[in-house]
Amino acid sequence: MTQQYLPVAPLTREAFAPYGDVIEATSQVQHFTINEGNTERYHDLADIDPGTDGKAIVSVFRGLPRTLPFQVSMMERHPLGSQAFMPLSGQPYLVVVAPAGEPPALEQLRVFLCQGTQGVNYRVGVWHHPLLALDTVSDFLVMDRSGPGENCDVVDVNPPGIIALPD
Repeated sequence: MTQQYLPVAPLTREAFAPYGDVIEATSQVQHFTINEGNTERYHDLADIDPGTDGKAIVSVFRGLPRTLPFQVSMMERHPLGSQAFMPLSGQPYLVVVAPAGEPPALEQLRVFLCQGTQGVNYRVGVWHHPLLALDTVSDFLVMDRSGPGENCDVVDVNPPGIIALPD
């Protein structure tokens, strides 16, 4: 069987829009000065959705670095609430996403290279791969849902795809 390589694209607000929000302090988002001129607030960067009967929670995930090339053989989704990741370690990382709905086929997967200043918020039901830290152990601030009901579906990707960063 021939291995299917997945192209890696830079994370941009426009390219990621079908899957959720890019969390990033840039001049392109609403921002204003607060705290007597000492702080710039980058406002309302993600639509955090805890779903019906859910509670928004904040956690820290510590991700071990993945080795490239990496085989994408599974995806998960959270059908009851959104899930946002913001890197705390300043390191680049990868996200793999596919549209909400039926379990994704290999050709539906999109891979984004995120800079250490960019976070992502997966919309409710968007398929994504679990945390893909690169190079070093990395911490992420995670905002997601706690509450009743099953909020994690996992499926196999068959055949799997391979991620390898271009030289």
